Amino acid sequence: MSKSIVAVVGRPNVGKSTFFNKVAGKRISIVEDTPGVTRDRIYAEAEWLGNSFTLIDTGGIEPFSKDIILQQMRLQAELAIETADVIIFMVDGREGITAADYEVANMLRKSNRPTLLVVNKIETKKLESNIFEFYNLGLGDPIAISAKQGLGLGDLLDEVVKLFPKDKKTQENEDRLRIAVIGKPNAGKSTLINKLLGEERVIVSHIAGTTRDAIDTPFQYNGENYILIDTAGIRRKSRIRENVEKYSVIRSFTGIERSDVCLLMIDAQEGVTEQDTKIAGYAHEEGKAIIIIVNKWDLIEKDSKTMDQFRKEIREKLSFMSYAPILFISAKTGQRIHKIMELVDYVSNQHSMRISTGMLNEIIGEAILLNQPPADKGKRLNILYATQASVKPPTFILFVNDINLMHFSYQRYIENQIRKSFGFEGTPIRFIIRQKND
Repeated sequence: MSKSIVAVVGRPNVGKSTFFNKVAGKRISIVEDTPGVTRDRIYAEAEWLGNSFTLIDTGGIEPFSKDIILQQMRLQAELAIETADVIIFMVDGREGITAADYEVANMLRKSNRPTLLVVNKIETKKLESNIFEFYNLGLGDPIAISAKQGLGLGDLLDEVVKLFPKDKKTQENEDRLRIAVIGKPNAGKSTLINKLLGEERVIVSHIAGTTRDAIDTPFQYNGENYILIDTAGIRRKSRIRENVEKYSVIRSFTGIERSDVCLLMIDAQEGVTEQDTKIAGYAHEEGKAIIIIVNKWDLIEKDSKTMDQFRKEIREKLSFMSYAPILFISAKTGQRIHKIMELVDYVSNQHSMRISTGMLNEIIGEAILLNQPPADKGKRLNILYATQASVKPPTFILFVNDINLMHFSYQRYIENQIRKSFGFEGTPIRFIIRQKND
């Protein structure tokens, strides 16, 4: 199930960024007393009462401004509103209602999105009476908070999670394997999807960033049901010129979150870029099954060593996902396209593979005999017992005598031995290390 999106909107300097940083639990937005400091919409993962959601901090909306930057901030906020499942409309309880607040309220009413009216900067009992004038905005009961002091945030978040949409996906769609096609703009994602679907379902253009949203397309292959998620191209922040592309980044990340398998598309002409590494890292951290697709292979001048050299470069630059299979294709000509779905099924099975506890402990026991665990000050690491906790991604709990003795290098050695015995190709593996008395 995809995470709900919560957008914090309002005119400049009402305390949106302070609130955002409190809820996100870390200082992400720049906080200054100058209106208009938050120009880029910034987002973070947050959680309340077991509900994970994406929180978007927007630049302040100045409805009447002719200033170009403020107009762009307004566009960003509008796009965040369009994207959000729940909107927090923040106003300044010390300053009272302004003409700009009325304009923003009108904009929110037209959006038909669930909206909570939040009156910030109510630090004392004396200021509480200030909230009543905000009933004039016609957006229901105002909720008083002080973002700076953390007052009333729990009650507000209780109301936020109540408004999260129930999962609308049908059981039929829930049972389908979800494949996200990810990568930076113009890598050929839409062309590949059209090839896989056998029809022009997604608009294809040579202008980078054409796909503005994550588009879900159900389809069948060899009698099995799938959903293809065409994510908008993700660009480096310095190259994001249009506000619409900033908005598309959120959809791309939520597309990755909703998927089972990610097809990471790399442009063969450009090679592995820093942005490819960041996108791959996000999918890896989310624990998704991954296939690396090198597209536009037909445009590369080749000799007998070209493919091996390219493969080596990928392994060096994406060293954290040495488990991911690499496939060289041309989405345009259809070269090796038929192998993609076979690989998707294969890595999906690896992603959800479960190993019996007996077999797992046998392999780890053999690994320990081959390579003794590390020791420190005369005390040696002892792996007492192992069990698989979950799948998608495969997650193993290792019970040890002393958690401080488990070095990263030895954990990687254990992972390599598990992969050598069972495969787990195309999927990250996670470990939870526990001390025997935990």
